[in-house]
Amino acid sequence: MEFEVNGARRTVDVDGDPAAVDVVRDRLGLTGTKLVCAGGVCGACTIQVDGEPRVSCLTPAARLAGRRVTTVEGLSGHPVARAFAAEDALQCGYCTPGFVVDAAAFVERWRALHGTARPGREQIAEALAGHLCRCGAYEGIFRAVAAACAGDHDTAPTGSAPDGAGAAAVPRVEAPEKTDGSARYTTDLHPDGLLEGVIIRSPHAHAHVRSLEAGDLPLVPLLPPDGVVRYIGQPVAAVAGTDRAAARATAARVTVDYEVLPAALDARLARTGEGPPVYEDKASRKRAPGSGETPQLVPARWRGNLRGPSAMSKRPALAVRRIQEARTKYPERVVEGVFTTAAQTHTPLEPHACLAHWADGTLHLQVSTQSVKAVAELAAERFGLPAERVVARAVHVGGGFGCKMGLTTDVVAAAELARLHGAPVRVVLDRDEELTDGGYRPASRIRLAMSVDAAGDLSALAMDADSDGGVSVGGTVAALARFMYGKAPRRLRDFDTVTHRPPGAPFRGPGGPTMCWALEQAVDEMAHRLGQDPIALRRRWDGNPKRHALYDHAAALPLWSGRRGGTGRFRRGVGVAAANWLYLLDPVTEVELAVEDGIVVARCAVQDMGTGSRTVLRRAVADALGLHEARVRAEIGHSDTVHGPTSGGSRTTPSLVPAAADAAARLREALGGSDVAARLAAAHGVRVTGRRPRDHRGFALPFTLGGVAIGRGFTGSVQVAEVEVDTRLGRIRPLRVWSGIAAGRIHEDRLARSQCEGAVVQGIGYALYEERRTDPVTGRVLTDNLEDYRIPGIGDTPEITVHFHQEGFDHVPGGGVGLGEIATLPTAACLANAVHDATGWRPYDMPIRPDRLLEGLGT
Repeated sequence: MEFEVNGARRTVDVDGDPAAVDVVRDRLGLTGTKLVCAGGVCGACTIQVDGEPRVSCLTPAARLAGRRVTTVEGLSGHPVARAFAAEDALQCGYCTPGFVVDAAAFVERWRALHGTARPGREQIAEALAGHLCRCGAYEGIFRAVAAACAGDHDTAPTGSAPDGAGAAAVPRVEAPEKTDGSARYTTDLHPDGLLEGVIIRSPHAHAHVRSLEAGDLPLVPLLPPDGVVRYIGQPVAAVAGTDRAAARATAARVTVDYEVLPAALDARLARTGEGPPVYEDKASRKRAPGSGETPQLVPARWRGNLRGPSAMSKRPALAVRRIQEARTKYPERVVEGVFTTAAQTHTPLEPHACLAHWADGTLHLQVSTQSVKAVAELAAERFGLPAERVVARAVHVGGGFGCKMGLTTDVVAAAELARLHGAPVRVVLDRDEELTDGGYRPASRIRLAMSVDAAGDLSALAMDADSDGGVSVGGTVAALARFMYGKAPRRLRDFDTVTHRPPGAPFRGPGGPTMCWALEQAVDEMAHRLGQDPIALRRRWDGNPKRHALYDHAAALPLWSGRRGGTGRFRRGVGVAAANWLYLLDPVTEVELAVEDGIVVARCAVQDMGTGSRTVLRRAVADALGLHEARVRAEIGHSDTVHGPTSGGSRTTPSLVPAAADAAARLREALGGSDVAARLAAAHGVRVTGRRPRDHRGFALPFTLGGVAIGRGFTGSVQVAEVEVDTRLGRIRPLRVWSGIAAGRIHEDRLARSQCEGAVVQGIGYALYEERRTDPVTGRVLTDNLEDYRIPGIGDTPEITVHFHQEGFDHVPGGGVGLGEIATLPTAACLANAVHDATGWRPYDMPIRPDRLLEGLGT
C-alpha cells in the first residue's frame, strides 16, 4: 500500500489488516501517535487523513491507501504546537500529540470562517470532545487553542537566550518535545532484537495453582510464595514473543492447573469478618499489598477478612460520651450519617510499562515509574545484584498519580524475561489490564457523628471508615480527620475490608478526598443546623492561620454571594469545603552540578511524570547562580546519579529546590566568585554535589518513614464551587471552581496552577462520574475500558481560578512545599455541598449519579 505521510511517499505491507495506529507507530516509527484506549474514546492516536482528524486505532490501515496522512510530527512548527508549548497546555504530555493534531484542524477551519476571532470555551470543548487528558490540563488547552485561533503564535518566537544558547523560554522545559511528538516514553522504545512480553493472568478470584505446564516454552512464574491467586487478573506467569500477537499465541499454549477455591466477594460480609479467608495466615497477611504509602504503619488485628481498627484518636471515650449525651439531650446539635465512595481508578494514559535488557551483568530498565531510584534499589535486591549493577531510566513518564511506585509486576516480568531470552524485552499493559490491575483509590463506607456545644463549637467527632481495597490493606481515611478543626475529642478508627478483588494503590492524597467527602459535608450540615455561614463556621473552628487567609478571601468572592437555589428545572448552588495535608519531603535528596562545555548540567535521580520536576530543577539552579536558564541543563530520570525523591506525597519540589540551592552555593564557591557566567568557559569539569539541608525548626518526627520525613506545618486548601443541577435529568454541571491553596512559596507559577487545575478536574471525576465496578458473582472488573470507566473530558471542565497564599513556611529552605495532593482533597465535598445548596438534598453516596439525585429529589 502506498500513501503520503507528512509530505513523503511511503509504501507499507498491510497484510493481516492492521489498524492505522500499528502501521504509523510500529512500521513507520512515528511514535507521537499514542495507542491508549484502542476503542476510539481517548483521542491520543488521532491523525489527519486528507486534513480530517481520525482516530487511528479504529481506522484500518488499508483505508489510508492513496491518502494524505499527517501525524503530530508533521505539525512541528505549526502555530498550535507552539501555542500548546507556550500556554503550558500539557502535563505528562502523553495525550498532547492527539490534542495538537485535532486542534490544528479545528484552528484551520476556524480561521477560514472567523479570521482571528477567539472561539469560546464551548466551541473549543465541542471540537476536542473526543480527547481525554487524565492530568486534567484542560484549562491550558482552552488558552492554547484560543490563542492559536487569534493568531498569537503564527510566528515563532525569536531566540532570547544569550550567545544563541536557545529559543525563548516556555513554561515547561520539555514542552516542545511533547508537542511535536519527539518525546520518547517507555512505550515508544523499540531497540533491535526487541521481544514483547505478556502476562498470563488468573481467570479465577481465588485458586491454588497446582502447576504451570509450558513444555519447552520459556516461561517466568509470577506467583506469590504460597502459589495462591487472590483475584481475577492476578499475574501468574509471563512469556515473550517477537511481537504481542506471537507472545499471546505462546501464552495460549501454557497450561495452568487451578484448584478453584471459594471466594470472598461481598464487602458487606467482609465487614463482619466472615466469608472465605483471603489471607489464611500471618505470613500471607504480611505480603498483602498496600493501598496507602505506608500500608501497615499502624498495627491492627485481623478478624477473618476484617483488619482493624487502627486508630489515631484523641480522648476517644470522651468523644463517644459527649456524642451520646448530645443525642439524648440536644439532638439538634448532632450531625450523623453514613457516607460511601466508589473506587476511583488511576488511569494514567501511559500504562505500566518496562523495557529491560541485561548487558555484562548489569540490568538496564527503561520504565514508566514515579520512583526511578527506588525501582533500581528494589530490583537490585530482588535479583541479588550490587546496587551499581542496576540502572533504571524514566526520561518521560505518562502520568502515575500514585500507582507507579515500587517494583511493579511489569518490571519484574520484563527483567526476568530479558534474562531468560538474552534479549531486550518490553512489557506494556493493555488498557484492560491497566484498568483491572493498575491500581485504584479504594471504595469506602464512613460512619460519622459530630456534636457541638452550646456555643456552637465542635465538641466531639467520631468516624469509622471501612476501606474496600480488594486484597490490599492500609486504608487511612478516618486517621486524617485528626488534623482538622482544633483539638476536640475524637474517636477515629480505620478498618480494611478484604475481598478477593484486585488491590488498591496510593492515589493522590491517599484517604484525603474520601475523608473530606464525609467530614466537610457534616460540617456544612452543622452550619445549616446552626443557621451560620459555612465559611464563617469553618473559620471559627479552624485554628490554622494559613487557612484563615483563604477563608477571608473565599468569603469575599462574588461567587460565594451569588444567586442560589430556585424552583425551576435548572437550579444553581454554591458550596465550600476545606482540607489540609501533611508537608512531606525526602531529607537526603542531592543535586549534582557539573560544568560541561560552558553549560551547567544539573543531575538528580528524580523523574518527571508531568508535575514539572525537570523545569523546577533547571530554574532553581539558574536563579541561584544568576544564569539565564539556557545555560543550565537538567538531566533527570537516571537512577545512576545522585539520590532524588520519589514523585509522590507532594515531596518532589520541597526536596529538590533546597538541594539545588545548596549545590549552586557550592559551585559558586568552587568557581571562586559571584560572576558565575564569566567563569563557566574556563571551568570545564568542575563538579559539586549539594544536599537538602534540614528545616530551620527541624522536622516533626526524629525519624523517617520509608525515607520520607514529615515536616512541620500543614498545607491548606479552601475551595468554592458553583454548580447547575438539572432536576429533570439528574445532571450536575460544575460551572466555576475557586481553589485557594496555602503551600508557601510557589516556585513555578504556571506549572503550579496547572497542577491545581488538574487536581480539581480529577476531583470532579471522583464526585460525579468515576465508579469502578466488579461483577458481584465472579469478581471480574467490569469497567475495564474507557467507555465504561468514564473520566472527565474537556467539556466537563468548569472555569477554574487558583489563588495562592504564599506565607507560612518560612522555616522551610526555599519557603515552599508540595501542593499536588492538597489541591484535590476538598473538591468532591465542595461539589456535594453545592448540590445541597441548589436542591436541599444531601448526597451521601459518591459518585453523585443522575439516578441517585433524582431518587433523592423524589422525581
